[in-house]
Amino acid sequence: MANSGGSPRGPYRSGIKRREQIVNAAAKAFSAHGYDGASMRQIAADVGVSPAALLRHFQDKEDLLAAVLEWWARETAALGTGERTGLRGFNDLRALMRYHVEHRGLLELFIRLTGESSNEKHPARAFIQQRYGKIVDMLAERLISVAQAGEIPPITHDQAESEIRALCATMDGLEIQWLLDPTVDLVALFDQHLDHTLDRWGQGRYMPRTSSGSPPDRWATRHGPGASSD
Repeated sequence: MANSGGSPRGPYRSGIKRREQIVNAAAKAFSAHGYDGASMRQIAADVGVSPAALLRHFQDKEDLLAAVLEWWARETAALGTGERTGLRGFNDLRALMRYHVEHRGLLELFIRLTGESSNEKHPARAFIQQRYGKIVDMLAERLISVAQAGEIPPITHDQAESEIRALCATMDGLEIQWLLDPTVDLVALFDQHLDHTLDRWGQGRYMPRTSSGSPPDRWATRHGPGASSD
């Protein structure tokens, strides 16, 4: 029964705390050893419980991975999506780089699982694909709205998606370089790149189409007729 303040007490509260400890230990194990290399037995030992006790909280390693991904999503949900609007809103991505420098383990977990998810059978593949898809769609929509507001010259949905994918690829690449060599100034390099990108967008110097002619707009294909501004 909850106390008068509404917070959990007794065994229930203890169970929540233990579950959080297991998820934190699993996140570190998956980051250090990968999904296949991490051992449920070792995760249990890191928390100070028996393997049987761990299985009372999570039925198997895939169930534990799902909990880790949910935790990671909650931790990073608001990053890069601050309250600023318009073109200035992209400056919130700078805070994301600073957060990664301060939370190296979280970044290592994401990079490790993203690389492993190139395997079609990896249990995190669907989550990583959906995560990337949502980020690209959200930022592309923001870029299009900036153009519609007149802050930058007109841009098509296809161009916006290409710009955002290139921006995300730069972020990922710089993060990997920093993980490999901590002397790389992740924050400063990204700041420089974003400054250049925002200036380029302001001048309407967008990335060219990836092929000649007039290929189908991928945005319209995903979002339905009328979605493209071509």
